[in-house]
Parts: sequence; C-alpha cells; structure tokens
Amino acid sequence: MAAEKKQPRADQGVYAISVVSDLVGVGEQTLRLYERRGLVEPERTEGGTRRYSRDDVDRLRRIGELVDDGVNLAGVGKVLALEADNASLQQKLKAAQKRAADR
Repeated sequence: MAAEKKQPRADQGVYAISVVSDLVGVGEQTLRLYERRGLVEPERTEGGTRRYSRDDVDRLRRIGELVDDGVNLAGVGKVLALEADNASLQQKLKAAQKRAADR
C-alpha cells in the first residue's frame, strides 16, 4: 500500500522563486521588489532560500491584478491591508450573528 502524500498547508512555503515567477507571470526581480516593499513575506530556508506558499501565490496574483489595473505599489499595499481588514470584520460579523441567533 502506497503511503498517502501529505498536502502542504496553504500557508506552508514550498515553491521556489523560479516556480512562483512562472506561476504568477512576473520576473524574479519583481518578486524580490514586492518582498522589499513588504507586499509579500515568503518563508526562508536555513540557507536563506525563499519558499513561497499557496497563500503567497494567491496574494501575488492579486498584486498582479492591482498593478495591471494601474495601482502603484504603495496603493497595492493599502488595498491589500483594507481587504484583510474587511475579511477580518466579515468573520467577526458572522460570529456575532451566529451568537445572536443561538440566543
């Protein structure tokens, strides 16, 4: 019986920068720029090699959409922060609604 292959978590760094570059359609230098600007924070191996997660790849795709729409990198950072805040507030609202319904 073959051992089941364990799937990495969505937040687990598994992709090398060259793979992510191909997946997202931007150059490796652009990925490094996004990291320097604080838009993405890939994990690092003990040797310092970047390892991107599926969540990072999704975030980079969103960054690409915003850049393609003409948003500069400072604006991209603000949009991403607002989207994260909105998602957090949506979760809190759903939890509050569930608590209210359970009463």
